[in-house]
Amino acid sequence: MIKDILREAAERMQSALDTLEEDLSGIRTGRASPALVERLPVDYYGSSTPLIQLASISVPEPRMLLVRPFDPASLKDIEKALMASDLGLTPNNDGKVIRLLLPQLTEDRRKDLVRVLHNRMEETRVKIRNIRRDLIRDLREFEKEGLISEDDLERGEKELQELTDKLSEKVELIGEAKEKEILEV
Repeated sequence: MIKDILREAAERMQSALDTLEEDLSGIRTGRASPALVERLPVDYYGSSTPLIQLASISVPEPRMLLVRPFDPASLKDIEKALMASDLGLTPNNDGKVIRLLLPQLTEDRRKDLVRVLHNRMEETRVKIRNIRRDLIRDLREFEKEGLISEDDLERGEKELQELTDKLSEKVELIGEAKEKEILEV
């Protein structure tokens, strides 16, 4: 029973970590990365579709993204979605492909991005602690119902705390790497 709870905790906490990594891949640094626009919703024939399903995205130069739609008719929809996004990129459409030039980041913008990064890291740490809290509550209920012993409860709480600490450390490592990437000139 404790193993099941620990397995559930590991899965849920890892899911929170994966979500953080996915979110951080969309934070723009000085380099072009397809992850910047892959999940951008495009209104395609009345339904919201991620850009990655409508076009191939490549990086021909360090500061440029090239978006090549699979369906040439979707070019205008993709361009409209890029203009409406909060990425601050201006699409250049030549009728077949869209080029996105990434401007150099200013120092103020870098600091803003670092603040956003720290907020997302804190949100992830809170998610991880909430998962720990919920599962400790479950363990205590099991102990009250007599399904596990007091020793099992203590061991389970200790192992949950160790897992929480380990994943919180991973959040820090991911954050430090992304902060270094953002501040790199």
